[in-house]
Amino acid sequence: MVTNEQVLEALRDVEDPEVHKSIVELEMVRDIQIQESHISLEVVLTISGCPLRTTIEEAVTEKLLALPGIKTVDVKIGNMNDEERARFTAKLRGKPENRSVPPLLDPNTETLFLAIASGKGGVGKSTVSANLARALAREGLRVGIIDADIYGFSVPGIFGVKERRPTIIDDLIIPVEVDNVKIISMHFFVPENSPVVWRGPMLGKMLRNFFGEVHWGDLDVVLLDLPPGTGDIALDIHQLLPKSKELIVTTPQVDAAEVAIRAGLMGLRTNHEVIGVVENMAYFECPHSNEKTYLFGRGGGERVANGLRTQLLSQIPMATLEGSPLFSTDSPQWKVFVELAQQVMERTGLNKLVAAK
Repeated sequence: MVTNEQVLEALRDVEDPEVHKSIVELEMVRDIQIQESHISLEVVLTISGCPLRTTIEEAVTEKLLALPGIKTVDVKIGNMNDEERARFTAKLRGKPENRSVPPLLDPNTETLFLAIASGKGGVGKSTVSANLARALAREGLRVGIIDADIYGFSVPGIFGVKERRPTIIDDLIIPVEVDNVKIISMHFFVPENSPVVWRGPMLGKMLRNFFGEVHWGDLDVVLLDLPPGTGDIALDIHQLLPKSKELIVTTPQVDAAEVAIRAGLMGLRTNHEVIGVVENMAYFECPHSNEKTYLFGRGGGERVANGLRTQLLSQIPMATLEGSPLFSTDSPQWKVFVELAQQVMERTGLNKLVAAK
């Protein structure tokens, strides 16, 4: 006859789909009843109306039906009480003595931070951030992206998750996940179409909350989509993450290149390594003749790279106006992003991490 221990062992591989930890480890399984070929139990979720309850129920049922002699399974979905939620969040945060510094801000963290910066708006910095994050995740890395452009947040819209919101358990925030990329943004915390009118210190506090109050889990790399220019938020990021590396985004125009150089110099002066430059909207390639048309001129990316004594890593072609900013995997833009991801990995050491997995 199947035992309670066997049931728990069978369910150890079932993960909460939001926090990616075992439902057994998180003490979400209770009231196991075994009667010959039938098992009934309850799985308690953090909140009522969880949209992923069906996913958990199906996974539990499948695992239990694989046990020898089990023919029927009854899975009841319940909700945690206040005490259980407190234990749940404590497990996610770790031991109390380890909470003084958020894991991502620990000086000894092995997570790589890569800030995506530009001198001016409208150069496609957020599009570069989103697609590079996806490309890195496809290489097998655990990726997060912080939409630090607090006045002009656009990452959720690019990923198509404007209507979704992070799950909040007490004061712990679970980021939205798309294409194996964990996403947090100011967009999730302000009413639709409402302007952000906070002053610098309040914005700085919100950024720190993105590091300290969000349960990121284990990440290999965090991309930070910085606001354009060299303002307070960019300076806060530089001070908060002294070991962060930077990727500078520009377009071919001379004026965009000049202000991109200033943004890169700010990073260099705060001891951040600029690993390279991306020239976005570099050209338009006719899908019929493959002829390239340089709509915004040429040379901006090289100009920025020379000014910052680094390399031009990528020239991303323009897409048609009706295309999604999240490029399909058969598009010419995606091919360039895959190559960019590989160059970023090589320049930051992430390639060794992937090779070791």
